[in-house]
Amino acid sequence: MQDYDVVIVGAGHGGAQAAIALRQAKFDGTIAVIGDEPDLPYERPPLSKEYLAGDKPFDRILIRPASFWQERGVEMLLGREVTAVDPVAHRVMTADGKSFGYRHLIWATGGAPRRLTCAGHDLAGVHTVRTRADADRMMAELAHVERAVVIGGGYIGLEAAAVLAKFGKQVTLLEALPRVLARVAGEPLSRFYEAEHRASGVDVRLGVAVDCILGRDGRVSGVRLADGEIVPAEMVIVGIGIVPAVAPLLDAGAAGGSGVAVDAQCRTSLADVFAIGDCALHANAYADGAAIRLESVQNANDQATVVAKTIAGQDAAYHAVPWFWSNQYDLKLQTVGLSSGHDAAVLRGDPATRSFSLVYLKKGRVIALDCVNAVKDYVQGRKLVESGAVVAPERLADATVPLKEM
Repeated sequence: MQDYDVVIVGAGHGGAQAAIALRQAKFDGTIAVIGDEPDLPYERPPLSKEYLAGDKPFDRILIRPASFWQERGVEMLLGREVTAVDPVAHRVMTADGKSFGYRHLIWATGGAPRRLTCAGHDLAGVHTVRTRADADRMMAELAHVERAVVIGGGYIGLEAAAVLAKFGKQVTLLEALPRVLARVAGEPLSRFYEAEHRASGVDVRLGVAVDCILGRDGRVSGVRLADGEIVPAEMVIVGIGIVPAVAPLLDAGAAGGSGVAVDAQCRTSLADVFAIGDCALHANAYADGAAIRLESVQNANDQATVVAKTIAGQDAAYHAVPWFWSNQYDLKLQTVGLSSGHDAAVLRGDPATRSFSLVYLKKGRVIALDCVNAVKDYVQGRKLVESGAVVAPERLADATVPLKEM
């Protein structure tokens, strides 16, 4: 049994940033990071982009080299899964029977990919993209794959489809809703990306339901749709969201449900226990104060810094503008703000030029922007979102006028 001043559960972006920020805040207590993967903390977004495409080796997506953690006295306890929390004794228990004490606990576990429940979901060749091991398994099989089916038209699915198309695979993308990115973007952006993928050879199918995954000798051979059609495939990639990994905290009595509830300092309802990143259910000013989870690197890093300052005795509260990005083909999408609940969307520029923005309004206020190959709009639009600026739609639509003048 070992005791630490701070135990961080989760070795992703949030967990790594929490340890870094603690040392930056001059915290000199003992720190341990417990991660269920064997690898040092690494960047997740490249898994479905540059890493899967072979453009970046693993050492280039490490958040910091091994020497960094050693020099700062951060103990890495990797390949261990935390299965239980005792909030009274201030201890966490791992699947291998070990127990670790904490003065402060930071829960940064993110989530697990949501999996299909239909017949055949567990066949060889059916993949999710969440860890290095997931991407490595896919890469090992690619040479023997001619046809791939991607289930889910969110960012993960679209990014994976783009990489597979780049490799010359025959790709079919299946989305249950009437358009891709339906939960996170306006229709003009959805239609633009559908057209881009189709132009690159991806068979984008909308409003379709999966009946089951078919297999031969234990390996995937195709996907049967609800209407009976069979789409042949040697590989299936499932990108239908995540399930927040919070069961041990909820079992220990923490408030929450789809995520664990936290306050402005990211404290849970359990004494001396914080939660950050994808699994943290927090009231967000850019969602009109609604309790939401934000699945983004930026959110994990910002919340980690707030917790580190709080533990170090400094005043801090979470209030950050959400931002996201996605790389597909030669398109860089940058998003700032949250567009959910918008009542108007203004197109700025011409999608045919492959450089444009979509500005989202709610009751006249600018609440978010989606910028495709439009970095200036992204940088300048951030201030409009932060201030909740009220700008006439016809002005926003005039791409000849810089947003900073508004």
